[in-house]
Amino acid sequence: MNLNCIVVDDEPLALDILEDYISKVPFLTMVKRCENPIEALQVVQAGGVDLVFLDIQMPELTGIQFLKIAGNKCHYILTTAYPEYALESYDLNVSDYLLKPIAFDRFYKAVEKVHNQFKPVEVAASPAQPIITPAPFSGSANPVQDFIFVKTEHKIQKIYLHDILYIEGLKDYISIFTKDERIITLQSMKKMEEALPQRQFIRVHKSYIVAVDKIESIERSRITINNKIIPVGDTYRDEFFKVIGNKNI
Repeated sequence: MNLNCIVVDDEPLALDILEDYISKVPFLTMVKRCENPIEALQVVQAGGVDLVFLDIQMPELTGIQFLKIAGNKCHYILTTAYPEYALESYDLNVSDYLLKPIAFDRFYKAVEKVHNQFKPVEVAASPAQPIITPAPFSGSANPVQDFIFVKTEHKIQKIYLHDILYIEGLKDYISIFTKDERIITLQSMKKMEEALPQRQFIRVHKSYIVAVDKIESIERSRITINNKIIPVGDTYRDEFFKVIGNKNI
């Protein structure tokens, strides 16, 4: 898959360098270079952009402010001379962080990582079916499952398994709750249950699947996760308490 990208930086030399790097990568197409971050924001919000190379220190609008406004419409790689912004940027789910001056090999590694995230979507037999993508081989007999892709209203979204708190079924769709957001997808609870790793996630009710490690407390067959009270149904009670190793609650 070819990725449409834009470069946002108030320094013409930085724009020139990234434009040159982009021209050397077969799967990248540069659609615009912007010295003005507000102009770039309008381009992103109009759609059709897969990847943004974004400087942090810019007048009118910083890169961090840009990310908070633009949201998850595309992937972002930050380009900056200031490493102290790295932690805050990763909290905003950027794909990578490149420190200036940027070497081409480091640039290529970053864009290849983004490109690889699009590949599972291309081979999906059905976009409504969650796609479990294994993490790199860890040396054990079974690779660790790290994330899933689910189809939302306008895109296919990647969700890391460790971010999921619980899943709620509502008629013909489900809601996946993380600490920061609620993601709605057309999917059955049965299909989702089958797609998720056993023992890491467990069905506790006809309408709920929970992440076992996110359970804060259990009282009288009621689970608390992030201030949400989730009932344990009679059909699922024995298996649930078997998994957590306590039948006396």
